[in-house]
Amino acid sequence: MRISTFVVSVLLSGSAFAGTSEMLTLNVQNMTCAACPITVKKALEQVPGVSEVKIDFEHKTATVHLDTDKANVAMLTKATADAGFPSTVRK
Repeated sequence: MRISTFVVSVLLSGSAFAGTSEMLTLNVQNMTCAACPITVKKALEQVPGVSEVKIDFEHKTATVHLDTDKANVAMLTKATADAGFPSTVRK
């Protein structure tokens, strides 16, 4: 059985249909205790298109990897604000 070159390339690439990936850092307000980063991380992970979240409690930041076809900055900042932690994009 012959498998087309296109099918093989799609299977090998794994990302042929994935959206544009971006990493950004948010400055997060109101993180005052050890439980705060857990809450922020869970809120961001609920946003469709977010694939990875790392929280830095000491610097009050969240680094987010997202698919820009599914998520945007407004969705991320809304998620953190709704959880009680307003955020802005670090420039």
